[in-house]
Amino acid sequence: MARTVVIGAGMGAMAAAARLAVAGHRVTVYERARTHGGAVRRLEREGFGFDTGPGLLYLPAVWRDLFVKTGREPLEECVTLTEVDPAVRHVFADGTSVLLPGGSRAGTVDALDTALGAGAGERWSELLSRGRRAWEATRRPLLEEPLTDAGDRARLDADPYPAPRRGLLRRRAPFLSEIARAELRDPRLVALLESHALAHGLDPRRAPASAAVLPYLEQTFGAWYVGGGMRALADAVYQRCLARGVEFRFGTAVSRITVEGGRAAGVELADGSRVAADTVVCGIDPRPMYGGRASAADGGPGYAAGRLTVLLALRGARPGGTVHRTVVHTAGPGGTARTVTVLRPGDPALVPGAECESAVLSVAVPPHRAGAAGPSSGGAGAGSEDGGAVDWTAPGAAERAADEALAAADTAGLGLGGRVLWREVRTPADTERETGAPGGAVPAPALAGADGAFLRAANSTGTAGLYRVGGSAHPGGGLAHTGMSGALAAGLIVEGDDWRGSR
Repeated sequence: MARTVVIGAGMGAMAAAARLAVAGHRVTVYERARTHGGAVRRLEREGFGFDTGPGLLYLPAVWRDLFVKTGREPLEECVTLTEVDPAVRHVFADGTSVLLPGGSRAGTVDALDTALGAGAGERWSELLSRGRRAWEATRRPLLEEPLTDAGDRARLDADPYPAPRRGLLRRRAPFLSEIARAELRDPRLVALLESHALAHGLDPRRAPASAAVLPYLEQTFGAWYVGGGMRALADAVYQRCLARGVEFRFGTAVSRITVEGGRAAGVELADGSRVAADTVVCGIDPRPMYGGRASAADGGPGYAAGRLTVLLALRGARPGGTVHRTVVHTAGPGGTARTVTVLRPGDPALVPGAECESAVLSVAVPPHRAGAAGPSSGGAGAGSEDGGAVDWTAPGAAERAADEALAAADTAGLGLGGRVLWREVRTPADTERETGAPGGAVPAPALAGADGAFLRAANSTGTAGLYRVGGSAHPGGGLAHTGMSGALAAGLIVEGDDWRGSR
């Protein structure tokens, strides 16, 4: 029986562990924290509950596949999944708002025409059709196949988005912001498209046009809520691992990966003890274990954003007709675009009684670096001269940014500020402390184009027997993509490094 060590108990790492255990491996997971799930965590206080990581699930088929492949109970027997409908309400900087339905392209066209004027829906629909073509061209190499060598990466260097050939766009592949202006024209539609990049901490002025796949995927496959909060999904995956015989060692940090004869031979723990293994699966950035330095700015322009979240305990019942997700569009420093996402799930499991409500505000912000400048006044999204990072432990930095996010929500008419019983503010510094992610960075999904700048490290490494999973590995961040990283690494280990993905 092959001995496999998994470093970290994040979602991608657990996905790999469950699959390998089913394949006959003896799997042990070593996790520095005292719990599983990585960034998928839950905060509980005074009867209120909050997701402190992702609050919605996209491409649930990834996790359905995991549960089908690792046991008899399907995902829906382990958690309650509900598609969010309406999908989202957008409130634009000029005060215009639009409520978009879930899973209805025709309904989206009608909603946009009604809110933004005739023709808006059709322009949006045509852009998403081009996003679909980009998705179809790259779906397998970008999500369902491992990256194993330079040839794999070269296939994804070119941007697959079929942008109309005009003017500047003839000389190079366009950025997302360029196709937004050229094809959508209305600044509110531009903001709608760019918000999908901003939600992942991507700058639309630097992200490739292929990022148009992000709204296409959401509109096509929906946004899903897990009853009790996203932590319930992490708990279900953890229980599936236990049921398949995976062992967990919490509060046990790995300090080094041991290599003998050019092959991973196990790990060295923080206490100096060694654990032998035939295979090592690394669910964190492995570079520090080789003596290298990993920073939040490593890995390309789509890697460095962190997340500020404001957890609100609210007095009073959730008003009737409240939308689960609202995206507030506002201006950041220098007039750059910024969004504040407000999640109000209305889940009785998250509140102490019917006369209370919980809400989570989130904003993409620069990563943390101790000693860097604090965030500039007037913009939680503002960086510093220190590689774009800021010191989120600087006095008042977190509270000022939280005040700005809450003010933006209230300016959009949500009326949350006057109902706050208490709040907790979490910054990239908290993410780094809890998960070990450099700078508290939250990786975005991998994207094709931009000469491969938005791709992630391959699942296989230059060291035999060592594999990568999680947001720092192919195919990047987000629950669906990290889940796929576990499937891809497990496939390479079980089937061999020439495996090209399930057909």
